[in-house]
Amino acid sequence: MCIEKMLRMYLLRCRFNLSDEGLEDAIYDSYAMRNFMGINSFDEQVPDATNLRHLLETHNIGKVFFDAVAHTLEKGGHMMHGGSIVDATLISAPSSTKNEKRERSPEMHQTKKDNDWHFGMKCHIGVDAGRGYVHRLTGKS
Repeated sequence: MCIEKMLRMYLLRCRFNLSDEGLEDAIYDSYAMRNFMGINSFDEQVPDATNLRHLLETHNIGKVFFDAVAHTLEKGGHMMHGGSIVDATLISAPSSTKNEKRERSPEMHQTKKDNDWHFGMKCHIGVDAGRGYVHRLTGKS
């Protein structure tokens, strides 16, 4: 799959908040999405979204795409530099040790919020105060 189609598929996935299977189905069902992807239904199949996700994770391409979009928004004057809003959210992870290795994920930890204990990681999201565009995203265990 070429990098342009990968980026377009990634943007569709983010824009419509779709799972791997949901993204593939949506592209098959929507002429507009196939057209955006540059897929000719007679000659090409929709790329496997699971392979896309694994490729993005393995090579950290998601961060490259995120940074490129943020840079483009900033260069186009869509980001204000007057302030940011930072929010933290908890991403839950299974605390069970009933897996193959019989252990918890080493990247996740326990944290307390509002007198409740949670197992997972914190995600800090920086948003442009003027436009609401996300400009930074970090995960901390």
